[in-house]
Amino acid sequence: MKKVRRKIGKYDVGRTIGEGTFAKVKFAKHTETGESVAIKVMAKTTILNHRMVEQIKREISIMKIVRHPNIVRLHEVLASQSKIYIILEFVMGGELYDKIVQLGKLSENESRRYFQQLIDAVAHCHKKGVYHRDLKPENLLLDAYGNLKVSDFGLSAFTKQGDDLLHTTCGTPNYVAPEVLSNHGYDGAAADVWSCGVILYVLMAGYLPFEEADLPTLFRRISAAEFVCPFWFSAGAKTLIHKILDPNPKTRVKIEEMRKDLWFRKNYSPVKLREDEQVNLDDVQAVFDDIEGSSAHGQSH
Repeated sequence: MKKVRRKIGKYDVGRTIGEGTFAKVKFAKHTETGESVAIKVMAKTTILNHRMVEQIKREISIMKIVRHPNIVRLHEVLASQSKIYIILEFVMGGELYDKIVQLGKLSENESRRYFQQLIDAVAHCHKKGVYHRDLKPENLLLDAYGNLKVSDFGLSAFTKQGDDLLHTTCGTPNYVAPEVLSNHGYDGAAADVWSCGVILYVLMAGYLPFEEADLPTLFRRISAAEFVCPFWFSAGAKTLIHKILDPNPKTRVKIEEMRKDLWFRKNYSPVKLREDEQVNLDDVQAVFDDIEGSSAHGQSH
């Protein structure tokens, strides 16, 4: 018997390429253009039962707002009676994390190139009022050309005004800024910059700047920014990393200052962005109105 290919909208759906707690990710191809995509499939009942409607709606809206060549692109959102389908750019090069594990560490030039792309993507998010809050090598993907793509906006926050402090402690402990751990409210931009600094260190060293078996010791070291750069880091890299991993968010280097740094600027070619495309969130609204509508009547099954 020939296996029947499933179709979702204009996409032929193939193998499962990833599985998480709440979603499956499937590989698919656009029937007309042949473009490869990744489809994140979520059951509506799961989203409702775990009260995740707002979070997922936010994640999808954020991904539509932050269009950038170094951010995984969200093409569209579709829904059937029981499922939601999030159609994403398919990034074939795997996680940056796997590359570090495989190679041990990356050269300074390669690390800098990824770091420049990461900073470009993060700066773009901040300009749109979006703070990622969970930047780590597992959430950075590589495309076929070795370009970095930021993914996983599940923990990101969106503030309309630039001066709102964020209050949720989230992220992965080793990558989290000291002020996030202190629970006094923090500036999302400065916290993301800190995580980028930890990522740069990991790329070049092959290990974490802050690593302890128990959390209290880890948090103490992060708060005091107690770390040592390995001997193979160049002077320029060390200087920049120390400016980024400054435990005081007020004096920590900002992205616009970082972009003037000599080490950072080497072979730097910022991405050319197309002028702001109009982002339409109607499809997101439609998909979620439908879920929220169905949840009002029909919680009994």
